[in-house]
Amino acid sequence: MIQRPLAVTCGDPSGIGLEVFFAAHKRIGNDIPMVLFADRKHLPNNINVTPWYPNVTKDFGSSVVLYQIDFVNSAVPGKSDPQNAVGVIQAIESAVSSALKGNVAGLCTAPINKENLKVGGNFKFPGHTEFLAHLCGVETVVMMLTSSTLSVVPLTVHIPISDVPQAITRALFHKTAHIIHNGLQKDFGIQNPRISVAGLNPHASEGGNIGRDDIDKIAPWIAELQTQGLSITGPTSADTMFHHAARLGYDVALCMYHDQALIPIKTLDFSGGVNVTLGLPIVRTSPDHGTALDIAGQGIADSTSMIQAIQTADRIIKVRKNAN
Repeated sequence: MIQRPLAVTCGDPSGIGLEVFFAAHKRIGNDIPMVLFADRKHLPNNINVTPWYPNVTKDFGSSVVLYQIDFVNSAVPGKSDPQNAVGVIQAIESAVSSALKGNVAGLCTAPINKENLKVGGNFKFPGHTEFLAHLCGVETVVMMLTSSTLSVVPLTVHIPISDVPQAITRALFHKTAHIIHNGLQKDFGIQNPRISVAGLNPHASEGGNIGRDDIDKIAPWIAELQTQGLSITGPTSADTMFHHAARLGYDVALCMYHDQALIPIKTLDFSGGVNVTLGLPIVRTSPDHGTALDIAGQGIADSTSMIQAIQTADRIIKVRKNAN
């Protein structure tokens, strides 16, 4: 039986998304069937393209399989075009719809330019992940960054550091921990996921000498989750959590804010990190980088993260399939 393809959305066609996809496609070949949701006019002329239609599953060989999305304009590398914003959004919507219908096995998304989508596409979501949750009818999802050396989840994401303490609530902490626990079981086949929680304050509040957030809030919440059967520990001083020996003790680090999570994973594996959305009914991954407009079209973009994102999506698809 031929495997359903993985949908890959084009993202901003003026960024490096298509560039790294073609490099990944060349590297992966026929090992993972893929269908690109994009506009033919944004693809190089020398690319061999085969059109894809939903409900038609077959072996397409080595060509790039394309689901045509009509954009308004051609793409100029490095210059996001607001008139193309609607096409970017339509590519995502079409790919998600195909995944929900079972026509594709999952979704890997190339980077978008959120500001451009707000200007040209009336985009009202904080980011890509929130838009996908909306399309899937899911209230809360979790962004996990993963690599071969480390997996991290930021409890709070794109907010000022001054807003973090107030944003950390019991409801958010519990919901996030459960989504991580269930996601690692469902998507990675880890029967008893180990979650290590980073303290909010230096030295996890140092017994109350550096604030009391970790003592009065985070520690009791962890204890509650332990009684519910989760393998969760902490809060631990964040400066001792990410060396090699410490990483062997957990499957994912739950961090309190964006940089606390992303600095260690990008330090350990800057090029190979992958964004995985936990809590969706569909499989979704993306490379852990942006549109990189400053280097688009120069042929120097590193495709490692896109390759890893495609391969990670394929592994999750297989885990979910084997569990059914």
